[in-house]
Amino acid sequence: METEHGHSPGEVSARIDTPPHRSYLRDTVYGAIDGAVTTFAIVAGVAGAGLSPSIIIALGFANVLADGFSMAAGNYSGTKAELDNYKRLVEVEERHIRDHPEGERLELRAILANKGLSGQVLEDATDAIAKDKTSWIKMMMIDEYGMSPIAPHPFRAAIATFMAFLVAGMVPLVPFLFGAGNAFNVALVCTGIVFFLIGTLKSRWSLDPWWRSGFETLFIGGVAAMIAYFVGSLFRV
Repeated sequence: METEHGHSPGEVSARIDTPPHRSYLRDTVYGAIDGAVTTFAIVAGVAGAGLSPSIIIALGFANVLADGFSMAAGNYSGTKAELDNYKRLVEVEERHIRDHPEGERLELRAILANKGLSGQVLEDATDAIAKDKTSWIKMMMIDEYGMSPIAPHPFRAAIATFMAFLVAGMVPLVPFLFGAGNAFNVALVCTGIVFFLIGTLKSRWSLDPWWRSGFETLFIGGVAAMIAYFVGSLFRV
């Protein structure tokens, strides 16, 4: 099995010295799945009701733009709240280290002990980390609050969500825009392919094989589409 990265001294140094960055995989996958599911659900529901393609296009575009913006705004607000909370806790730790240094030192020592350090090694490690307030606070953020030391970027998260939603959400509408024959069936196939591709993309960051992840996402999207089509068929004109 191939390793994910090299372990020569130069490779290790280059990798560790590079500042870590936040991944936007969750935002992208979440936006893409929701864009494909909700837009196709609208297409399926309207088609099930037997309404005209122009109505499908109008409602589909409204969903892609409005719901996509809504998701991006919600993600921005949630990520901004996460960032604000991180900054608040950093200030709390800075104040505690300033006003209650011995108590914070006991917390640091307990954290290191839980990691398996003991004896003189534990004391030396506690002394070394306590001398660097930045490293001290970073460890407290991770081990006391369970928070990532990598600050999120709300705007980037929102853009990733919106663009993924927009791209995936347009797929079910393309056959209707170009007036394809049997547009609904074409949209069904194209959207199914998108679901499967999103699932295979997710598998790159999981232990599941690509085909299982692909079919899992396809199943989730298919269930949503069937529900929407069924509900729409109840109002067929």
